[in-house]
Amino acid sequence: MKTDRNMAEIAREADISEQNMQHFISNSPWSGSEMIEQVQEAVSERPELEGGMLILDESADVKYGEDSAGSSRQHNGRLGKIEQSQVGVYLSYAKDDVWTLIDGELFLTEKWFSKGYTGRRKKAEIPSERSAFQTKIELGWQMIEKAKASNLSFVAVAFDSLYGRSFWLREQCEQAGIEYYADIPANQQLYLSYPELEFDVTKHGKPSKKFKVVGQEAVKASDLAQLPETQWERLTLRPIERGMLTGDFAIYKVWIVSTVGIIRQETLLMKREPKKTRYSLTNAPDNSPLLTLAQRKCQRYFVERSIQDAKSELGMDEFRAIKYRAWQHHLALTILASWFIAETRLDWQEEHPPDPNLLDDYDIDVLPALSMANVREMLRATLPLKQLSPLDAANLVVKHLDNRTRSRRSRLKKHSEH
Repeated sequence: MKTDRNMAEIAREADISEQNMQHFISNSPWSGSEMIEQVQEAVSERPELEGGMLILDESADVKYGEDSAGSSRQHNGRLGKIEQSQVGVYLSYAKDDVWTLIDGELFLTEKWFSKGYTGRRKKAEIPSERSAFQTKIELGWQMIEKAKASNLSFVAVAFDSLYGRSFWLREQCEQAGIEYYADIPANQQLYLSYPELEFDVTKHGKPSKKFKVVGQEAVKASDLAQLPETQWERLTLRPIERGMLTGDFAIYKVWIVSTVGIIRQETLLMKREPKKTRYSLTNAPDNSPLLTLAQRKCQRYFVERSIQDAKSELGMDEFRAIKYRAWQHHLALTILASWFIAETRLDWQEEHPPDPNLLDDYDIDVLPALSMANVREMLRATLPLKQLSPLDAANLVVKHLDNRTRSRRSRLKKHSEH
């Protein structure tokens, strides 16, 4: 579609009642979560995707009203500031050069559970299972748990520093036997040997929760990157559009102390770039090759690509509705479309393998894969959109003018009542 991909425009393109489309998205009782489960089942049935990775991230969309489910003044990563936004936590699945969204959940700020928001919760029809505040980290872990409980095969999970610096989330992954690659900030406090803790004593002579580390000083992750003895290794990870993805990597065995005094040993994985060094913690087995660690750590790119594609190509950021169910339905349809594109790319690779002679013709080692934009162009040819007749266009203009008139009348009536 060349117009905004909202419910009114989609209804017009599909030649159905706009009211029916609104009902289908906002009120119809079909289960978005069941559709998402079916997509995950379909992903698990593709043998070429076995052994991929789960990648967790979030994304925000600006909202101009306060009534839409989850709409609050909160951090908007896309804008880099606090703004009235709706924030979703998303889970993507990636294997080689194929990726797709597979789950998501709407983040509701603590304000949405206050007494002052009772009316808005009722209007947005927040379900009973979301009756208590949950952090983004808790929502992310729930999605990882669901993916693990399904038949979806994955070798590890990756997340950025918002989630990666959570000791609790890394501990949950460890206890569940899930390998993780957790980005952390450069100033993360680490220890190079097992830290001895000394707990304070209360006035009653009992150990308190306050403690200090004795015998050694904590170091920052960035300090380790500067040490002359750090052994960097240049690795080539995978082909990309601009050539090959390469980087300098190094590891250290480190110990982390939680705020309550729990001690865990993890591996610090560092990736040195021209202008920045990135840091991650992993619980990968000690005998894991550095190349494997580096490849898995750098898979996080694909969740950003999944979300970008979902917004630019699939219209996920053009959602306009108030109810929680509408958000969930919109997400489920976006995930279904995302998987349709991924499956089309897989089928294309199987049915139309690249001609090896082209490698010689282009004098190149890898040919590009089908992109989401490529699939969209083929769909345009096979499923042409409806063309407006002069009468259709005139009726559409009249309808828009009628809607604007009714909207203004409604606003004037509300103003007069106040």
